[in-house]
Amino acid sequence: MLAPVPDEDGAPFFAYAARGELRVQCCADCGEPRFPPRPCCPHCQSFDCLWKKLSGRGRIWSYVLPHPPLLPAYAAQAPYNVVLVELADAPRIRLVGNLVAARDAALNSVPPERIRIGAPVKAAFHATEGGLTVVRWLLERP
Repeated sequence: MLAPVPDEDGAPFFAYAARGELRVQCCADCGEPRFPPRPCCPHCQSFDCLWKKLSGRGRIWSYVLPHPPLLPAYAAQAPYNVVLVELADAPRIRLVGNLVAARDAALNSVPPERIRIGAPVKAAFHATEGGLTVVRWLLERP
């Protein structure tokens, strides 16, 4: 399975995820949240930032069911989903992940017919085999 490769700007996101916290980078000067993390604020050009803890709640903004799976490692889990989640605390931020039945469940653990645009979700944190923790999503109303 593909795993993210954190860079210097994004490393704190994964460090917080390993602690079970969803945090996004925010400008320390103008307060605007930004994702993906980067060194400079696109709004005021400040290089000062902080990591704001969020509720971990959001809604499905969009999703896809890859057909056929593009990589062999994913074929055994088809049909699986990839969701784009709009964060409740920062609606201009959208995170990509998978909707699963439990944080360590298979990528195909939620039947495709249960996925709806606008469905409320909450973050769950899954430790990958490589030791990195990624954010997955659970339906608020299973």
